[in-house]
Amino acid sequence: MSVIYLLISISIVVAIAFLYAFIRAVKSGQYDDDYTPSVRMLFDDELRKETNKNQIKITEEKQL
Repeated sequence: MSVIYLLISISIVVAIAFLYAFIRAVKSGQYDDDYTPSVRMLFDDELRKETNKNQIKITEEKQL
């Protein structure tokens, strides 16, 4: 029975250590996404071109 208490206490210590490491990594900015904003600017132009074409089509139909 004493082995169970030992294993539970060790697992709690390990869990607290992992929680501390995770919180420290988040605060230091390790999980910040630096890649997506640089790629997003490449795809924004394509979305704007499609909306501009749709707007031109709509205005051409109104003129007819």
